[in-house]
Amino acid sequence: MMGLLRCQQLAIEVPGRNLITRLDWNIEPGQFWLILGRNGSGKTSLLQSLAGLRKIQQGSIDLQQQSLQQYRRIEIAQRMAILFQQQESSFPVTVLESASAGRHPHRNFWGWPTADDQTFVQDALQQMDLLSLAHHSVDSLSGGERRRLELATLLVQDPALFLLDEPTNHLDLHHQIGMLKHFHQLATEQQRCIVMTSHELNLGLRYCSHTLLLYGNGEWEAGKTAELINTERLEKLYQHPMQCHKSTNGDIYLPA
Repeated sequence: MMGLLRCQQLAIEVPGRNLITRLDWNIEPGQFWLILGRNGSGKTSLLQSLAGLRKIQQGSIDLQQQSLQQYRRIEIAQRMAILFQQQESSFPVTVLESASAGRHPHRNFWGWPTADDQTFVQDALQQMDLLSLAHHSVDSLSGGERRRLELATLLVQDPALFLLDEPTNHLDLHHQIGMLKHFHQLATEQQRCIVMTSHELNLGLRYCSHTLLLYGNGEWEAGKTAELINTERLEKLYQHPMQCHKSTNGDIYLPA
């Protein structure tokens, strides 16, 4: 199967450190990727590079068999959406108006929202449990509600590829599970590609089909979650002793 996004010999560097070296990585439709690593291992820098927001030092990134550098920003936004780790300051608009911004890449500059646009917005707000707050000001939302609004806006954008930087930040357990279940469903039923960074180790392993481990020294490993993840690799990754506990939902890893 041809990958939606492909990295070849990709290098990610910051002053004085090589974070990722010679990354060969193919992301295919229907895959839900979890990126794990310690603080400063290059997770966010990698997502920014995949979105064309950060200059790469070496290698190439292809989106749908074409160099990412050949796309205009509007064309990238039609194909991928990125959730940033830090929340941006909000404008004085309603939840409904804010989520509607996700349709901008698919409309003409002066185009008015269509019935289909409105359906996308309603569905996304419902999926993120925000429909009852549709006409509330964004300024009135809690941190978790704002995070769900950011996720809803990405759903409205309707891309083939979602890049999510710590999407469970600020979410309570109920909404963490709901969000992960929904994106897992997008991958399995609609063949969307999901790439997610997270420090919620066990939740990520539960829902993600594939995992990329970033060791922070240039080294990396990638593969199917069920085949790649074990105590030895996680101890190497986190530089901390780990214990594996069996459960009906799969292995659970805890610090020793």
